[in-house]
Order: sequence, then C-alpha cells, then structure tokens
Amino acid sequence: MESLSVPTDAELTELAQGVAEAVQAAKLMLVTAESCTGGWIAKTLTDLAGSSAWFDAGVVTYSYEAKEALLGVNLRTLEQTGAVSEETALEMVSGALARFGAGVAVAVTGIAGPTGGTPDKPVGTVWISWKCRGGYAHARHFRFGGDREAVRRQTVAAALVGLRKALTE
Repeated sequence: MESLSVPTDAELTELAQGVAEAVQAAKLMLVTAESCTGGWIAKTLTDLAGSSAWFDAGVVTYSYEAKEALLGVNLRTLEQTGAVSEETALEMVSGALARFGAGVAVAVTGIAGPTGGTPDKPVGTVWISWKCRGGYAHARHFRFGGDREAVRRQTVAAALVGLRKALTE
C-alpha cells in the first residue's frame, strides 16, 4: 500500500508530458479505463496539444454493468471481489486493451468518498493496473488520504507515474 502527496495541476501536467514522451517513443497508442477518477486521467493526457497522435480512447465505467459491457470484466469477479479489487483492476486494464487494440492501458478503480467506504475498503482505497500489449498486467494497491478531490488527484498522479514506468522498463 502506498500514499502520495496531493499533486498540483502543474505537477499533473508534468507527469502527463512524461507519459506522452514515453508513449510516443514506444510508438504506441494509449487507452484509459477509469472508475473513481471519472475520466480525469484521460482529461489530463488530452489537455496536451498533439495528444491525438498517441491517445486512443478513454472509458469511464462506474457501474458493474458498464465494467462488464464495455471492458469485459467478469460479473463473477465483481460479485466475489467487488469493483474495488486487484482482480477487477486487472480485468479492466486487459479489457481496455482488447476492446480498443491499443498498445498500453491504465485502469483505476477505487473509493474516492466521502461515502462508500467499508471497514475492509475504507475511503481512499484504490487499485491501479497497467498493461502493455504482449506483456503482463500488474496492479498496485493504494490508500490515499484527504477529501474526494485529494483522493482523485493522487490516483491520477499514481496512474501516470505507473504508466511512465511501464513504458520505460
């Protein structure tokens, strides 16, 4: 489990620029599958001029039905582990790659709050997964603090940091 400081808009833009450079250097297209961030990762990336050259698509899936229909997340996974789980994050990222045929994807699912937390999964619980085509998906668990915006900002930053790492390793 990890936590980050709450990034500023300028810091998010800097992280996005690093991802843009890495995606372009790898000659790939990128997709996002987002739940708790509501498209904020896609917005941060597409705020960059020229992003259409390397950003393919972004999907926001809050409900079980949307995760299943748009990303191919198995209903059994959702029922057994919940939407906020390693298993769901991994299925989301794999589903995003399969659906859009891109070269790299990131998926996030979590509880941004202020409601929705449980003793097992309190507000601030987030799973992020990354996958490059032909590679293995990996996921990380985070526990972010602060209000809804702080949790979401930290999630966007962690997703971007992980994307750059996935592309440069």
